[in-house]
Amino acid sequence: MTNYSNVIAGCMRWGIWGENLDTHQMVNLIEACVQNEVTTFDHADIYGDYTTESSFGKALESSSIKRENIQLISKCGIQHTGNTRTNRIKHYDYSKKYIIWSVEQSLQNLKTEYLDLLLLHRPSPLMHPDEIAAAIETLISQGKIKDFGLSNFTPLQTQLIASKTTVSVNQIEASLSHYTPLLNGDLNYMQLHHIQPMAWSPLGTYFTEDSTKNLQIKEEMLRLTQKYNATETQVLLAWLYQHPSQIIPVIGTTKKERIIEAVAAQKIILETEDWFALLEASQGHKVP
Repeated sequence: MTNYSNVIAGCMRWGIWGENLDTHQMVNLIEACVQNEVTTFDHADIYGDYTTESSFGKALESSSIKRENIQLISKCGIQHTGNTRTNRIKHYDYSKKYIIWSVEQSLQNLKTEYLDLLLLHRPSPLMHPDEIAAAIETLISQGKIKDFGLSNFTPLQTQLIASKTTVSVNQIEASLSHYTPLLNGDLNYMQLHHIQPMAWSPLGTYFTEDSTKNLQIKEEMLRLTQKYNATETQVLLAWLYQHPSQIIPVIGTTKKERIIEAVAAQKIILETEDWFALLEASQGHKVP
């Protein structure tokens, strides 16, 4: 399995769906990530209405970064409705032909000969595991992808795909705000089958919603940030890092200082009671 950095740079907001960075800004951000040991970059073909991978590729080509020193992830399968395709409605396509074509488009846009990891973006009720496996086998044999995984798949959906081809990663939503995967068996399944979990939106809604849940978490945060000499972001990430499945957070920031902050969270080890105090605050009740 490919080795990924312990913090992954999520690139969804680097393009027109977010900060709309120009090539120079993107070069600086890529180099800042690598300088701070964030060497894995998470993409999807649809980001920026199918434009962000191309913008990143131009920046990577202009940067001082060697391709072999970073890992590129992309996802495919969602047929987005936007200005760059003629899809009538949003849907999924996991035919062998489409998966291979989509990867080849991503390689062209990212200006690379291979992806370190390809993920199926979301499960489709029409997906055929044999056809998916045939596409993955072709792409691996051609050297166009090194590893294969899933995104937002349940254990049963994962088992279906894994019955025909090796699944090495599942990227799911997980955070103190969205703790369900830690309790419902999703992460236990990944541990059991040696599947690397990656967490998108690892900070949850903590900074974006003034909910009762977040107000309860903030009360605990006041104590814990002082106790561990850490920021709120670092405590939230440390909470995820503590899980034995070895979750890798995918962070969406475009700020160098936030990247440095996230990397430093790896050094924080929460005491067990503090970990459960945060869970209790998020749940709004004591554990059973």
